This record gives sequence, structure tokens and C-alpha cells, in this order.
Amino acid sequence: MSSHAVQSPYHQGSRALQEKVGVTDLADHVGRSIGQGIRPVAGAFLELQPMLVIGAPAGSGAVHASLLTGAPGFVRATGPRQVSVAASPPATDPLAEVLTHDSTPLGTIALDPRTRRRMRLNGRARPTPRGLAIEADQVFSNCPKYIQKRELYDGRRPEGPGEPRRGTALTDGQRAFVTGADTFFLATVHARGADASHRGGNPGFIRVTSPYALEWDDFPGNAMFLSLGNLAENPRAGLLFLDWTTGTTFQLTGTAETSHAPDATRTVHFTLTEAIETPHASPWRWSAPEYSPANPQVIPPNPSGAPSVGMCRKS
Repeated sequence: MSSHAVQSPYHQGSRALQEKVGVTDLADHVGRSIGQGIRPVAGAFLELQPMLVIGAPAGSGAVHASLLTGAPGFVRATGPRQVSVAASPPATDPLAEVLTHDSTPLGTIALDPRTRRRMRLNGRARPTPRGLAIEADQVFSNCPKYIQKRELYDGRRPEGPGEPRRGTALTDGQRAFVTGADTFFLATVHARGADASHRGGNPGFIRVTSPYALEWDDFPGNAMFLSLGNLAENPRAGLLFLDWTTGTTFQLTGTAETSHAPDATRTVHFTLTEAIETPHASPWRWSAPEYSPANPQVIPPNPSGAPSVGMCRKS
């Protein structure tokens, strides 16, 4: 085996998809950007962020994506491979308990809608008196494709997080919210760790096919196939939606699988196990989006004529 193969950041699930799609050489080229160290420019980027998305397996094995927020500076590099996060999930969050243990596999993504930049850091987390410390195994940035531009309004929302609403099927309001969304975050896991990634598109790019299922097309990306490679090895997945106006979060956990069409397009099919809607989970208010010019054109499926709006406008 060559030294290059030994140093590859990809496991077999990602490798198999790269080979199937015919992008192995491109994946090898892009994969050289994945390292363990946190460069000064990456550390400076982290300190500007008011939110961090995390993904991990809970004690039950279910995979979840959760949102951490704080004043800029709440996430910062404290060493060549270590990040300090001065926040932790509330006790009602599905990842709260597992993050009280050392060496929890954790994927993170810091996405800045203001600049259309994003950075991913995957590693192991341990609790600290102020929140979390994460030892990095993989650190890398992604291109701005499919990121909607938004501005952050001054001031924090006075309401704290509301009581979570749990269910095993999507309500009509939740279905409208999902089909009207332009962004969500995807948490996946593999034998060596966890990953959190971003998915974006014009409203309607996510299709709700039943109260228990949804799907989205996998748009061309960086050829790494980290998320889909993880799903090929372990189908458990967590999705996180954010209402950028009200701060409500919508967390879904379940399983996902990828289908490949003859025309080389791919669709990810997600089956719901549990849905958790938390009003005002984020204190931040963001502007209306300026959609990414990379977004494919889609027609939002809205046969009922119901508006695609947030879930908690009256709260």
C-alpha cells in the first residue's frame, strides 16, 4: 500500500462512492486540505462566529445535530489542535447527556451566512466548566456553494428557549417549514468519529414525501463524499433546521440512504424516528436570504397553497 493511501482521510464508505462516481483523483486533491491543525486564519474565523452546529451519536445510538450559540468569541482555538466552546446544549437537548462524557466523537461546522464561509472541525469532545473542549482530528474549509447570504441583526432575542415539542411524525406546519427551508445541517457518523455538514438550495429543494419521510437531491460538491460515505457505513443521521427569524430549531433523527439514478444524479431519502421542535432556541435574528447563485432552480412543492413559513410565528 502506498504512503498516500495510508495518509488518506477517507474511509471505505467514502472511497466506494468516489470510485462509483469517478472522482477519486479529484477527491485525493481536495483531501490534501484536510489536516489536524488549526491555522491562525481558521482560529480568527471561529472567534467571529455566533453559532456552532454539532453532530454526534446519543447514548441510544441515534444521531443528532444540535445548535450552540453565544456572543462572538464563545468558540476559539486554544491550541494547535484544540477548540474551546463556552456553551453546551440545554438539558432538554438530545446530545446533552452524551456530552458530559470524555472522548465523545463530535462533528462541528461553523457557517457564517454573512460571508458565505464555512469551516468543519471533527474530533473528540470532553466537558469543561464552561462548556466543551474539542481535540481536532480533521480540520478543513469548504467552498461557498449553496450558502445563502444573510446579515445578523444587532441585539439578542429576549426570550429564552421554549419547551421542546416532540413527535414521531411531521405536523402540517412542520412539513410546510421543511419544504420552505433553504438550509439545513446533516450529522452523520462512522467507526472513527462524527461529522456535521451543510446542505442548501432554493426553497423546495427538500421534498416531504410523507409525515415520516423526506428527501433531497445531492448537489455536486467537493467530491469528498464524507456525509454520504458515512451513511453508506451507518445509515443513522440527524438533521437540524433553523428558523432564521424566530430562532426556533427543528431537529430530526432517523435513517438515510442514497439512491443513484441512471443519469448519475443522487437522491438522499430520510426516514424519521423522532422530531424535536424548540421555540426560540437561538437568540439571534438574521435577515431574509440572498440565495446562492449556485443553487439549482426548483419549484417548491406546495399543493395545498399553505405558506412556507416558520413554525412558531405566533409564539
